[in-house]
Amino acid sequence: MRRLALGALLLLSTAPLAAETHTIAPGKGAQERLQEALILARPGDEIVLEAGRYTLTDGLSLDVDGVTVRGAGPALSVLDFTTQQGAGEGLLVTSDEVTLRDFALENPKGDGIKSKGADNIVYHRIRVTWTGGPKPENGAYGIYPVESTGVLVSHSEVSGASDAGIYVGQSKKITVRNSIATDNVAGIEIENSRDAIVTDNYVSRNTGGILVFDLPGLPVMGGGNVLVKNNLVSGNNTPNFAPPGNIVGGVPRGTGIMVMANEKVWVEDNVVMDNPTAPFMVIAYTQGFDDARYNPYPREVVIADNTVDAGATDPDLPGGEMLLAAFGGTLPPLVSDGLSDPGSPDIAALATHPDIRGWSLNLSRQGQPLAEAQPGPLDVPAYTSPWDMGEIGAPADLEARLQ
Repeated sequence: MRRLALGALLLLSTAPLAAETHTIAPGKGAQERLQEALILARPGDEIVLEAGRYTLTDGLSLDVDGVTVRGAGPALSVLDFTTQQGAGEGLLVTSDEVTLRDFALENPKGDGIKSKGADNIVYHRIRVTWTGGPKPENGAYGIYPVESTGVLVSHSEVSGASDAGIYVGQSKKITVRNSIATDNVAGIEIENSRDAIVTDNYVSRNTGGILVFDLPGLPVMGGGNVLVKNNLVSGNNTPNFAPPGNIVGGVPRGTGIMVMANEKVWVEDNVVMDNPTAPFMVIAYTQGFDDARYNPYPREVVIADNTVDAGATDPDLPGGEMLLAAFGGTLPPLVSDGLSDPGSPDIAALATHPDIRGWSLNLSRQGQPLAEAQPGPLDVPAYTSPWDMGEIGAPADLEARLQ
C-alpha cells in the first residue's frame, strides 16, 4: 500500500503543471503584480489584463516560453508609461512561443514592445501610441521584433514612433497584415529580413510608408524575398522627425514604398496615392560602408501592377522645383537611382509594369551625392511572371493561435 502511494506521488511530481490564468487589475500595486506574474508564469500560462488604465513607472519584461498576455482590447486595457522613469522599452520579451494580444501601450520612453530572439511570436490587436503626436523625443519603435524566426503582426496599430511604427529586423518567416501605421517616420519597415509578407495594411501620414531595407554592419545580413501586396499607402507627408544620425532620417517626406539594397522584392496590388516625393523608390544604399558581407545594390525588385496616381507634385529632394519643371509639373511615380550590381550584370536591379512611368537619377556609383545626379526618363525591362518565393510569411501555427 505504501509502495503504491509513493509511486503515485512520484508520478504526480513529474507530471506537467496545469496552465494557470493570472488576472491583473489596474490600481495601486498593479505594476508590481504584473511584473511578478510575468516572472512567475510557466509555459502555457495566460496573464489577463482587466480593462482599465495601468500607470507604470518602469518597463516590464518576460522571459518565459509559451506565455500569453491578453487584455480586454486595445482601447480598454492600457499600459500608460507617461511617468516612466527609465529610457527602456515598455515591454521586453526574450522568450519563444509568446502571444501578445488585445492591449495598448502609451508613451513609453523607449520602444513600445521589443522582442529579441523570440521565435514564433504573435502580436495581435496591439496598439502603441505616443499621444503627443510626431516628436523626435518619442521612442524609436512601436512594435519591434528582432532576431526571430516566425513573426506575426496582425490587426495592430502604431502612431508617433520616431523611427518605425512596425519594424521587423534581422528575422525570417514574417507576416505583417491588417495593421495601421500612422504619424511615424517609417510606417512599416522590414530590415535585413527574409521571407516576409506585408499585406492588407493602412499606412498614412508617415514620412515614408513602407520601407524594405538592407543595411551593413548588423549581425544578420542579406534581406530579401519580400512580398508587399494589397496595402493602402496614402498621404505619407509628415516632415521627417527622426533624431539626428538615424538612418531613416534620410527618408524624404512623401515617400510611399521604398526598397533599398534588397533582393527579390515583389510589390503588387497596392493603392499608392498622394505621396508627394515618390510613390515608389528603388535605390542602392546611399552611404559608405566597410562590411565585406554587404551588397548595397537592389536586385530583382519588381514594381508590378499597382493602383497609383500620376506621381509626385512636391518632392522633398534637392532641386525639387527644377525637377518638377523638367517633367512638366509632376514627377513620374517611380524613381530609381539608376544603379545596379556591377558584380552581377545579368541580374536586373528593377523591372516594372509597363503602365508605371519612372525617372532615374542616373548616378554612376554607389554613395554618389545627389548633387551629381543627371535626372532623366527611366528605362528598365517589364517584369515577367512572378517567381517562386517558396514558403514565405509567418508559420501557419501562429495564425492558428488566433482562431
